Order: sequence, then C-alpha cells, then structure tokens
Amino acid sequence: MDARTRGLWMAVAAFVIWGLMPLYWHLLKQVPSLQVVLHRALWSALLVAAFLTLTRGRGWLRAVLSQPRLAAMLLASGLLIGFNWSLYVWAVNAGHVVETSLGYFINPLLNVVIGVMFLRERLLPAQWVAVALAACGVLWLTFNYGSFPWIAMALAGSFALYGLIRRQAQVDAVAGLGVENLYLLVPAAALLAWLEPGGGGGFFSLRWGWGTNLLLVLGGALTALPLIGFAYAVRQVSLSTVGLLQYLAPTLQLLCGVLVFGEAFGRDRAIGFAMIWAGLAVFAIDGFLRARRRIVAQQA
Repeated sequence: MDARTRGLWMAVAAFVIWGLMPLYWHLLKQVPSLQVVLHRALWSALLVAAFLTLTRGRGWLRAVLSQPRLAAMLLASGLLIGFNWSLYVWAVNAGHVVETSLGYFINPLLNVVIGVMFLRERLLPAQWVAVALAACGVLWLTFNYGSFPWIAMALAGSFALYGLIRRQAQVDAVAGLGVENLYLLVPAAALLAWLEPGGGGGFFSLRWGWGTNLLLVLGGALTALPLIGFAYAVRQVSLSTVGLLQYLAPTLQLLCGVLVFGEAFGRDRAIGFAMIWAGLAVFAIDGFLRARRRIVAQQA
C-alpha cells in the first residue's frame, strides 16, 4: 500500500471515528459531562506526550515553549478545543446529537467567512452562493424551528477559530496537539483530584465500575488517534479530497441522532438542513472543479 492510499484510508478512519463518537459518549451518560471532558483531556494529553517523547525525544516540548508567541497561540487554541470538547460531550448526552452534526456541517463554510474577515481572502461567486444558502438555512432554523441553533453555532465557531489559530501557528500538527493537551492537563488533573475525595468523582472509588473507568481512559485515545491520523493524511492526500471526506463525520452524527437516539427531525428542521446541505454541495463542487483545473494546468 503506497503512502497516498494509506493516507486516504487514515483520513476515512479519522472521520468515521469522529462521526460515530456520539455512540461512545452515550455509553458514559451516567458520568457527569464535566468529568468526561476532564478525563478526555487528561488521558489524551498523556497519550500524545508519550507518543511524541518516544518518537522524537524530549526536545519537542522545549522547541515549542522556547517561542513565547507560539506557546501563547497554542494556549489559546487549547482553550478553544477544550471548550469545543466540553460543549460537544454535554450536547450529546443531553440529547442534541442532531444539532451537533449541524455545527460540523456549518464549520467549513464558517471557515470561509473567517478567511474573509481575518485573512483578507476573497470569495468567488460560487462561495458567496454557498455562504448565502447556509445563512438562509440557519435563519430558517432560528425562526421556524423555534430557537437559535446556538449549540451548532458555538461548536462551528469555536472549531473555526481553533483552525484559524492553528493555521497561523508555525508548528507540526502532532507537536501542536501535544502542547495544547499539556496546557489542559494541569487544570484537568487538579479538578479531578479536587472532585474525587469530595464525592463528586468516582474513578478511584469505582462508583461507575471498571468498565466505565476503562471507557474514560480509552476516550483519551479516541480523542488523540483520529487527530494524529488526520495530521498524517493531510500530508499525503490532496486537500480537495480531504475537504469532501470531512462531511462523513457530521453525516454519521446526524444518522446516529435520528436513527439510534430517536431525535426529532421534522419538516422544518429538514428544510433548514437542506439549505445548508445545498450550500455545502455548491462549496464542495466548486472546490473540486477548481482543484481539477489546477491539476490540468500543471500538467499542460
């Protein structure tokens, strides 16, 4: 198997894992969402730090922390991804899986808007159409479904800002993830240590049982492994291919919400989603065609 094929399958695996995550977090429904997130941050940090230390030695951390601006950027991105994780886990276990999927459908289009606002990028006509369709979908959901989709917008917004910072941060993807996680490690461990003896915990007292404790530890691996796989994939596969594959995750999340958890998906919600999907289709097709034209031009 060549590197490109391996990268393609790693990208597919990463997006499938992210798409099926609601099923995993649902197994931890008896654990308070805050503690799920704290354990997720703790074990993910330990796993990634161990991986980097084994593969690169201890210098990976010193190389990043010796650059104050880069270290500050990773602190900000770490706080954003921590917020994103917290809201996502809470939303899944509170019965809002469909709305979380909406957030990750909106995210690619919000990335375009942020590119215009912060990076002075210019939108092509097809991209304006895509953003307008998505905006109409959000407005429809707000006024016809009865409430503003704040969970979806907060998830999309925090992840888009996270992507903006990581784009500006000149650091290897896995090393950046390791530093972000280490920033979250200390507060996560401190909070867990404070909750445990006061009765608010349950990990060492086995209040939730060995099986649940094991799921909490493995949650860290399920956080880190797709990100490591994704970081490898984007170096081997074209961004246009990755851009199309990324819709696997929210599609699977939506199917989990409707088919597994029985969340409502009536006519009004379907119309709003359809507008957003139409915007995504315009965006994806335009990106694919432009990528094809670049390839043809390079081969000419």
